Amino acid sequence: MNIFASILLASEEHDPAHSVHWLWPEKAELIYGTISSLLIFGLLWKFAGPAIVNAMAARTERIQGELDASAAAKTSAESEAAGIRQAAGDIDSERQRLFAEADAQAEALLVDGRARLEQEVAELNARAEADIASAGGRVNDELRAEISRLSNVATERVLAGGLIDAATQQDLIEAFISKVGAS
Repeated sequence: MNIFASILLASEEHDPAHSVHWLWPEKAELIYGTISSLLIFGLLWKFAGPAIVNAMAARTERIQGELDASAAAKTSAESEAAGIRQAAGDIDSERQRLFAEADAQAEALLVDGRARLEQEVAELNARAEADIASAGGRVNDELRAEISRLSNVATERVLAGGLIDAATQQDLIEAFISKVGAS
């Protein structure tokens, strides 16, 4: 055999990449690996276990708190919804009451307005009658004054013609005024 073949054969027997068994490692590796794994698992159990338990308990409490808060919020929302539904019914009845009240006030305003209008019309009629009466009195006074003036003018013309004397003229004026005043 040549040298290369013997080196190749020797290297195959001591190859560290190949183990003795296809499933199990060597004995020393198995013992040290098992001890170190048990030691690490024990330390994790002792120190990390309580922290994990506390974290899980806190998570459970937080979730339970959220569930309780959501249940309380749901109950509150349902009671508010019932209140809103009731208020909607109250709004309809309140609207009807306000409409009835407004109708009553409008009717009262109409009655009051009609009464005031009738009173104002009566006052205007009375004022118009008083104005007519005063205008009639003024017209009579103006008519008397005009008649008196015209009779003076006529009398002067007659006197200028020499037909009547002053005493007769005065009697004629007084009789005419009495006649006009009586009519």
